[in-house]
Amino acid sequence: MAPLVCTIGDLLLDVIVRVGAPIAPDTDTYVETSVAAGGQAANVAAWVAALGGRGRVLAKRGADAAGRVAADELAARGVEVVGPVVDRGTGTVVALVSPDGRRSMLSDRGVAPELAPGELDPAWLDGCDWLHVPGYSLVRTPIAEATAAAAARAPRVSLDVSSTAAVQELGPAEFAARAAALRPEVVFATEEEAELVPLDAPTVVVKRGAAGCRVNGVEHPAHEAEVVDTTGAGDAFAAGFLLGGHEAALAAAARCVATAGAMP
Repeated sequence: MAPLVCTIGDLLLDVIVRVGAPIAPDTDTYVETSVAAGGQAANVAAWVAALGGRGRVLAKRGADAAGRVAADELAARGVEVVGPVVDRGTGTVVALVSPDGRRSMLSDRGVAPELAPGELDPAWLDGCDWLHVPGYSLVRTPIAEATAAAAARAPRVSLDVSSTAAVQELGPAEFAARAAALRPEVVFATEEEAELVPLDAPTVVVKRGAAGCRVNGVEHPAHEAEVVDTTGAGDAFAAGFLLGGHEAALAAAARCVATAGAMP
């Protein structure tokens, strides 16, 4: 049976805005947009499913239109979605993508950080081979406590530092302490994130974008790709690594950046 990767964190609605020219104040700027399920936990699970594994997302979401769209899309991609559903409050991320493929994220996490330990059902982790934790799931409470409780039940944990802004919101020392308490077997970080937080795990993976990656100090070059949009490349990379190591990770990242949006 294919490995089951569970993720805990955000299931959001992604609005991708591709900008072809500088944004003009006080008038129209013509762009290309797309709407899809998003959030790092959701993205990783979707890539796991696309790469031949099984994905399951543990997330709190709203029963509003955004939540229905996001959950239905994940289900269509073969991803199982579990977690408490409240009346409203599904978050939204607006990703502004520049002509060179770089992105800026405007994030509203909605009710996702409100997932509490008492809302966890132990059955959600049944059969889990990996619990993948985005760094966002460590920054706020009560989801940080829920993540710690889930990690204690998981056979193996991976952690993605996720964002320098997330680290700075909590503080590097506290972030590092919460990360260490999970006892992750694999930690993913960009070079900038690695400068902020000491990475302590049996396997440390530094994502270097177009330069590839570094796994426990060993460099691996990126796969060639025509960059359209870098949104979600790190999530594809993490999914590939958990299923097949650095070569699968680099191939998944190259596949991701060649298309618009974070989903496969």
